[in-house]
Amino acid sequence: MSDKVKFEVEFVIQSSQPLLYQYISTPSGLSEWFADNVNSRGELFTFIWDGSEEEAKLLKRKSDEFVRFAWVEAEDDAYFEMRIIVDEITSDVSLFITDFADEDEVDEAKMLWENQISSLKQVLGSS
Repeated sequence: MSDKVKFEVEFVIQSSQPLLYQYISTPSGLSEWFADNVNSRGELFTFIWDGSEEEAKLLKRKSDEFVRFAWVEAEDDAYFEMRIIVDEITSDVSLFITDFADEDEVDEAKMLWENQISSLKQVLGSS
């Protein structure tokens, strides 16, 4: 098994911090843009795409700032994090994504995030 490499991508999003946080931290919010459906039992989130399910554990969260998940099936320390950054000068809101992928799949993973965030922007009316 090859080691996964960490990568980061940033997206400017026209939204308030509390609203954006609802979309990245709750099953109903994530169902709007990240997966076809999302359910949770405590810290365990089930993401459903085209009938297949993946479970992720909510590792950390800070209200209106970030959420960090780890896929239950993963056999490494990889996680994915969505962090809300507000520029102190311009008050622009950005969503900063940290994720891991195999070295030869980083570009593909970044494109997947771009597609997901595009859906999020549409839901927020931010595109």
